[in-house]
Amino acid sequence: MALPEIASREEWRAARAELLVREKAATRARDALNAERRRLPMVEIEEEYVFEGGDGKATLLDLFEGRDQLVVHHFMFAPEWDAGCRGCSAFLDQIGHPAHLKARGTTFAAVSRAPYPKILPFKARMGWTVPWYSSYGDRFNHDFEVTLEADGEQTERSGISCFLRDGGRVFHTYSTYERGLDGLGSTTSLLDLTVLGRQEEWEEPVGRASALGAPAGAVRIRYHDEYDF
Repeated sequence: MALPEIASREEWRAARAELLVREKAATRARDALNAERRRLPMVEIEEEYVFEGGDGKATLLDLFEGRDQLVVHHFMFAPEWDAGCRGCSAFLDQIGHPAHLKARGTTFAAVSRAPYPKILPFKARMGWTVPWYSSYGDRFNHDFEVTLEADGEQTERSGISCFLRDGGRVFHTYSTYERGLDGLGSTTSLLDLTVLGRQEEWEEPVGRASALGAPAGAVRIRYHDEYDF
């Protein structure tokens, strides 16, 4: 095994300081990339998708639970499978308490093609509490390019899609797939994929966070049982 070289504390500090310069540059580049993502155009969703969840049938608008933004995890679970994808399961294990997303007007939900009666016992086995819906018999997975067809066969891939609600209108703003999910899972990493971002005053474009009525920077990090909702 090729392990790092052994150095003195002073040598380590010097090497660490040199690396820190590049790390800060990467952080600034990531902030700029996130701003460009927020400037992407959006597409209005006119298809009447129908899902099944814990409360029965639901529309895409229902999945928002009244909030302004929706982040959907396209969880690989084909109708013929007996259990969900292991990689998708590991990803969902990383999702923390939903209060921090909800406080920023954002709902997180999983969607799979498997029928809901198959999803329910697997969700209970894994101990997850996030909303999880079935798109069985619907075009949702195909339209958002996570169920692919080639040579008469269907294959699944993981992904994340983000949506924005303006009254009763729903817009698709962003999607990423497979390796695009690397490093995601924290509240800030998911918010960075959305149109409204982290809703901090320093973010570009200026004024985006307050576009739908939530003053920029008004919501600060709190204990998850102290948010006002």
